[in-house]
Amino acid sequence: MIAHSAPPPSAPVLVVGAGPVGLTLALALARLEVPSVVLDEGQGGEERRAARTVVLHPGTAALITRITGGGLTRLGLRWSGWRATRGRRTAFETRFDTTDSGPGAPLHLPQHALTGALRAAAEQERLVTLAPGSRLDSVEQDGTEVRARARGTWWRGTHLVGCDGARSTVRKLLDIRFPGRTAVERHAVATLRAELPWPGQGVLHRSPPWRSSAPFAGEVVARPLPDGAWRLDWLMPPPRDPAADLVTPDVLVTLVRETLAGWHGADLPPPYELLDTGVHTVHHRLARRWRRGRAFLAGDAAHLLGSLGGQGLEEGLRDAENLAWKLAFVLRGKAPESLLDTYQTERRAAVATRLRAADQALPILRGGGLRTYVPGTARAQDALLVDGHLGRGALGGPGGYGSSPLLPSPTDADVTVDTAPGEPVADVRVTAEDGSSSGLWELLGRCALSVVLVAPGTGVWERRHWAGAGIMPALAEAVRALPVPAELLVTEAYPGAPAHTVLLVRPDGRLVAALGGVRPAQLRAAAEAATGANLTVPSPSAPEPDAAERAAARS
Repeated sequence: MIAHSAPPPSAPVLVVGAGPVGLTLALALARLEVPSVVLDEGQGGEERRAARTVVLHPGTAALITRITGGGLTRLGLRWSGWRATRGRRTAFETRFDTTDSGPGAPLHLPQHALTGALRAAAEQERLVTLAPGSRLDSVEQDGTEVRARARGTWWRGTHLVGCDGARSTVRKLLDIRFPGRTAVERHAVATLRAELPWPGQGVLHRSPPWRSSAPFAGEVVARPLPDGAWRLDWLMPPPRDPAADLVTPDVLVTLVRETLAGWHGADLPPPYELLDTGVHTVHHRLARRWRRGRAFLAGDAAHLLGSLGGQGLEEGLRDAENLAWKLAFVLRGKAPESLLDTYQTERRAAVATRLRAADQALPILRGGGLRTYVPGTARAQDALLVDGHLGRGALGGPGGYGSSPLLPSPTDADVTVDTAPGEPVADVRVTAEDGSSSGLWELLGRCALSVVLVAPGTGVWERRHWAGAGIMPALAEAVRALPVPAELLVTEAYPGAPAHTVLLVRPDGRLVAALGGVRPAQLRAAAEAATGANLTVPSPSAPEPDAAERAAARS
């Protein structure tokens, strides 16, 4: 049940940039019945580069699947496992469930394939207007609308979001600083088609035992792609003489041949086909503010990160998911304007935490210091790197909103489950009031909160037997009485939750509260908190540099 429906806004949101983040935002808004115009500086499409790839972990893969209507798996490869090797010793190995029902497997695909899938979905979406050849010239705004001029044409919208990359024109027009560090790490990259000893598995190999004539070969990562292709990344040393550290074709060919031969334990490499090469440079930057009036920043326009296997693009997709539902609730009159201030509060803090974690870990991982000689450090380093590559922990995880102003105050009705408030919920199987069943993640991203009742035994009975039994009628009445749209769902079990636990979940899949039983007053208070009903967050002024920025400035 989704209550309190309202007509969609007629004026669009202006999205500047037609990369993965901009298209994701436009499609996420469309799922929330909000129209958008995507101003694309190019003529559509993205350069096909085999060496430019994306790793999507379960949460972001589910987001893309929702907004594109599926079919994402055929564009990439779900890893069957991951291994970390130091020298000749395997330090870590894990296996993933690669079926569609197994959310644990990361999905690796070319970035142009991801962009193509998003663009194809946008072209079929009636609420998304693509405007190619629209290079932004200027932005104006007042208390009621924002206006953007692109190639002499003025576009008008309710809000504007700059998803236009690291050299963002929107950020420059808004006069927002972008402090941080340049060239934190560099990687030589080669994409090739070959047979490796670990089909379908990602590999992190540190201190490989073979002798190399290349200037850098101390750490290499292999990530499988579809059709027998692999992306290989070699960590390059800090630049001393930029001219001497150029990655020439001869150097890359040497790296490829020696690495493949070493992995196969042979003097010569097995047959391979080199598809593409490049150099991936990691920067750490964080925009001083992410909102100015009706204009916002998202993706690389707001932050740059990507050390230790982390995917900066995934953080951009999370930006889009966070901002989309807040714009929709405000534009549909279901939340106050101050809800939009929490976009910066939540997302900037999450990205800053990852940047801070990377700044603390890099000196340990990349050499030097007394900690290098502490027993067990090698194992700890391997664990840190694995977390980064697999999207876990402080270096790779999605980040929580545990300090969000949208979390309700604790009450005696709260129960503890395996998901903390502000963290992403687990993708459990749920049943709606109409009897339809699906994964919880599949139902996210709509203009409604989700109220999930944990009711063991409901899965073995037809809906007519339990819909009117026990606490269901009282809970249904409490959900209907909420001041914001909400949908009642039932699940057999949720990790760590006792029977009759009631979970309140935001449209972006973050847990708001877990309550013991039917608690109408507490459920209403949690719903009001989640949508900013009594929020008093000032519009962001230029904040003081946080710890991550100060650390970056000192480096």
